[in-house]
Amino acid sequence: MASTPAGAPAVAAPLASLDDRYRVTGRVYLTGYQALVRLLLIQRERDAAAGLNTAGFVSGYRGSPLGGLDQTLWRAKEHLRSHHIVFQPGVNEDLAATAVWGTQQVGLFPGAKYDGVFALWYGKGPGVDRCGDVFRHANAAGTSRFGGVLAVAGDDHAAKSSTLPHQTDHVFKALMMPVLAPAGVQEYLDLGIHGYALSRYCGCWVAFKALADTVETSASIDVDPFRIDTRIPDDFPLPPDGLNIRWPDPPLVQEKRLLHHKLYAALAYCRANGLNRVVIDSPQPRLGIITSGKAYLDVRQALDDLGIDDELAARIGIRVYKVGMVWPLEAEGVRRFAEGLEEILVVEEKRQLIEYQLKEELYNWREDVRPRVIGKFDEKGEWAHLLRPDGKVDHGQWLLPAAGELNPSQIARVIAQRIARFYTSERIRERLAFLEASERALSVRPPAAERVPTFCPGCPHNTSTRVPEGSRAVAGIGCHYMVTWMPDRRTATFTHMGGEGVNWVGQAPFTEERHLFANMGDGTYFHSGILAIRQAVAAGVNITYKILFNDAVAMTGGQPVDGPLTVPLLVKQLQAEGVANIVVVTDGTPRPYGPADLRHVPIRHRDELEAIQRELRQLPGVSALVYDQTCAAEKRRRRKRGLYPDPPRRVFIHEGVCEGCGDCTVQSNCVAVVPLETEFGRKRRIDQSNCNKDYSCLKGFCPSFVTIEGGRPRKGKALADEPARFTEPPEPILPELASPWNLLVTGVGGTGVITIGALIGMAAHLDGKGVTVLDMTGLAQKNGSVFSHIRIAATPQDLHAVRIAAGAADAVIGGDLIVTASAEALTKMAAGRTRVVTNAAEIPTIDFLRNPDWAFPEQELRTRLREAVGEESAEFLDATGLATRLMGDAIATNLFLLGYAWQKGWVPVRHESLMRAIELNGVAVEMNRAAFLWGRRMAHDPQAVRDFARPAAESGARFARTLDEVIERRAAYLVDYQDEAYAERYRRLVARVREAERALRGAPAEETPGTMPLTDAVARSYFKLLAIKDEYEVARLYCDPTFWQKLQERFEGPFEVRFHLAPPLLARPDPVTGRIAKREYGPAMRHAFALLAKMKRLRGTALDPFARTEERRWERALIAEFEGDVDRVLRELTAERLALATELLALPQRIRGYGHVKRAAGEEAARHRAILWRRWQEPGTADATKPSCLAEPKGADRRIDAAFAPPRM
Repeated sequence: MASTPAGAPAVAAPLASLDDRYRVTGRVYLTGYQALVRLLLIQRERDAAAGLNTAGFVSGYRGSPLGGLDQTLWRAKEHLRSHHIVFQPGVNEDLAATAVWGTQQVGLFPGAKYDGVFALWYGKGPGVDRCGDVFRHANAAGTSRFGGVLAVAGDDHAAKSSTLPHQTDHVFKALMMPVLAPAGVQEYLDLGIHGYALSRYCGCWVAFKALADTVETSASIDVDPFRIDTRIPDDFPLPPDGLNIRWPDPPLVQEKRLLHHKLYAALAYCRANGLNRVVIDSPQPRLGIITSGKAYLDVRQALDDLGIDDELAARIGIRVYKVGMVWPLEAEGVRRFAEGLEEILVVEEKRQLIEYQLKEELYNWREDVRPRVIGKFDEKGEWAHLLRPDGKVDHGQWLLPAAGELNPSQIARVIAQRIARFYTSERIRERLAFLEASERALSVRPPAAERVPTFCPGCPHNTSTRVPEGSRAVAGIGCHYMVTWMPDRRTATFTHMGGEGVNWVGQAPFTEERHLFANMGDGTYFHSGILAIRQAVAAGVNITYKILFNDAVAMTGGQPVDGPLTVPLLVKQLQAEGVANIVVVTDGTPRPYGPADLRHVPIRHRDELEAIQRELRQLPGVSALVYDQTCAAEKRRRRKRGLYPDPPRRVFIHEGVCEGCGDCTVQSNCVAVVPLETEFGRKRRIDQSNCNKDYSCLKGFCPSFVTIEGGRPRKGKALADEPARFTEPPEPILPELASPWNLLVTGVGGTGVITIGALIGMAAHLDGKGVTVLDMTGLAQKNGSVFSHIRIAATPQDLHAVRIAAGAADAVIGGDLIVTASAEALTKMAAGRTRVVTNAAEIPTIDFLRNPDWAFPEQELRTRLREAVGEESAEFLDATGLATRLMGDAIATNLFLLGYAWQKGWVPVRHESLMRAIELNGVAVEMNRAAFLWGRRMAHDPQAVRDFARPAAESGARFARTLDEVIERRAAYLVDYQDEAYAERYRRLVARVREAERALRGAPAEETPGTMPLTDAVARSYFKLLAIKDEYEVARLYCDPTFWQKLQERFEGPFEVRFHLAPPLLARPDPVTGRIAKREYGPAMRHAFALLAKMKRLRGTALDPFARTEERRWERALIAEFEGDVDRVLRELTAERLALATELLALPQRIRGYGHVKRAAGEEAARHRAILWRRWQEPGTADATKPSCLAEPKGADRRIDAAFAPPRM
């Protein structure tokens, strides 16, 4: 395959802006997506240079790993237009393919404006499956002489963001379409140019495999339109009428032309242009390795990891054959490659394609010269019948499994094993030992925490995917698929895109279930889902379709639906299909339609969702609930551009009133409700920077929520820099790049982690270095993990695999401690090589939504990192806190970390190039430069930066450290709560427990919660029970000037505070759910609070109007019960029972919340209390060294969760 010489200097083309990447020639830094756009422009330029007047056409349907291609095409629309290229997204994949088929028919009829139209179809693996019929017909019909078609298939081999892993090679083989497998971003251009020439020459549509490792990679590549020479074969006899499309064209004639001529023409083109070639040769070869695409990069990396360079490979007898066209496999090149070999190792991902063809082509060789062929299995073969000890028959031994995806470590093991007969080295032995030790270490330890993707803050699916008790739902394709990971939503199983709910047609006749809910996104509905609804209507089954109309194709980045679709139009379509019962549900925000637009269809509020679903499930036949609420991420994007209403309304939580019960997260499922640690336990706060104003958290049964009407959050102000106070940090010594430098960046999707890779990649490109950046995002945009693999080398030719190999990371920049200490990241680290800096700020996971007492396992995560890289090589910073304090915005965290790592000498790019990359990025340039400088300063003089950033000392801000502080702070609170006598009652009981614990433990040097756990538990529990958040206390807390001062500090502009309450004398239960609904009250409520606060002296007296309510009587009974428990414990306490006593008397800390929420927590605590008292009476079951709940429970005790540990109150 002709191209520029391998040793060509990597000189970056000058860019005035990033948009110039589509204009300039030379070396340009591009992603795989952008390379596909550039390929289209290059094809037009090559045609024009050849005297052809051609045009281009692009159509397809998005889906990971091609989820961002359409957005890239839209951004480049002016470049496409100037090159006569039309981009028309398809309604679905097969209709897009049909449109592409039409481009090849332009010349069949008069009126053609161009000599030909070259076309590109794109879609992920399932889209290829869907297009089988179109592809078969269009490929048989052929391409036009000056047209040509590339079918770009996005394969997700590891199902990172798919419902199943998929491999399209075998589908294309069945359709008889030649398949090209590019090994990197450069080959998107090189093989793409060949692909169009091949398609024109042989008349076939040409498949083009795009994996995440190539299409989601960025690299510095040569974009010279004429760097590739395409040669027309001179040894192939073309039929007189050629191989291109024509009309009329009978089907048997098409078949004969395809089977007898077109595929052999493709083989001739492959042979003439060297698409398959030997890349490493040996004068005395013994082991041959044949590979393609990503697997080729992995093979090269595996050889590097084993210390085998090209020279050593040639010396020990290794020959490597790189296949560009994987089907059909050209036989002449294979024959030359195989000559003289003892054994051929086929390295390919997923199921065998090359291996089966290779074996067929070598089958008739003489046995004495035919090499062994191994690949997926060892030499015993796939069909070996191996007798097992149990008498069963097994197949051969897997070498390179078909399931999942391959990595260089797997391949290195196999290569080492196969060459062990004639070569080994100390480097190989060390590498294999490291891999075994690394796998062993990770396999015995479960993850401390995981970042499971979930819905965005304010996502409509947080509410829309709920189903009423007694019902279940099925999922489909889209963001809402993630509901299957939420057991409480009772949504199980799914279908392919467009089949939603049709599985019920096959279930309904054979089950006693009467009804089913089926979720379907509006994008899926427009794609093909309406046919599923038509099928359900035709079958007459009882099903309710919940059509989640969120105004965007949210899963792949917020693209618009590919055509006109509004709620009124959708409703009319459903009615025309025979859906009789339809309800439209909204969040109450203004809509561009009203009752007049929806004939006989009610519009109801989402607060009625439970009742609506109960009604619909009782109706016969097919019904529909159209849930209309705009995608939260799309709201945010549009609001930034001023294209969507931004209500001047913010939610704020009064931390004093908040009980930390978590009902707000139960109701909202929103990750913008985050934990807030206080002296009196964990509370909640709203992360204003993440909040998308869905307001469903207000439904939490808690009076701590207020809304700020009219104001806006104060923007953080960067501290005024004092250059004179900080000397310019010295220039660091950067790595010399004798070998590639591997930098791993980790973090949480949506926090700007990918920006770090983009900036480093561009800077390395500007330096003239070789660079690849692979952004492994998967579902990262939904709060999941994201990894950027950055590899930098002296020249582009020094880089092979884009992923960092096991133990090969030279440095790690961690944006999140959980992701940085995950198994996927730890496998890249090695002691003595890897240096780590990670943000240690607490970022909750989805577990916090379900467990209000979820604990951030910071120490465990720190320990794992230190074990992986060594004590001195792991550095931990509260980068979020520092960046926010210094720059006024947490968004500066990533550039702060980048500056820190660069100053440490861990990022081998020049300072000038990084600054230019920040400038080219064009977003918050000055802030990013300043954040980078603060990071450098932190690395150079951390204490000076901490001193500068430290806020003014606040009295009482520190949490209680000693036991005396714990007790006295709570006693002081109780004085304010009621009076001194009430506080004295508290002190007396705690003092009795303290005296008893001292008698058993002895007096420690310092009494802290850790050295006196029983007293600490009683101090916190008794305080929790005494300080009931009744009407008087809530009123008192709202009258506290500190709360109003916080509001003034956090919000600016004129604003009004409104309260969301369920006053016991006014609130009424919902007739359907039985829940008491909260109501909104205006500023006048402050006067009522002031009056109530003054009435606290009435608490518990005959004049107390609230004292006789059931809730207050129950709360007073809890106090008496606890005091009785303490008395009994003190009477019967022994050293052996200390741990059990601590667990028992800590239980009241779990009784949190208001109303029914608190009662449910109290009932759970009562069940646990009864079990603990039974254990108290069992001799020998108490253990002084560990909580008794960790012991194996007996009988009914098994129901108790061993994790029922007390929170800190």
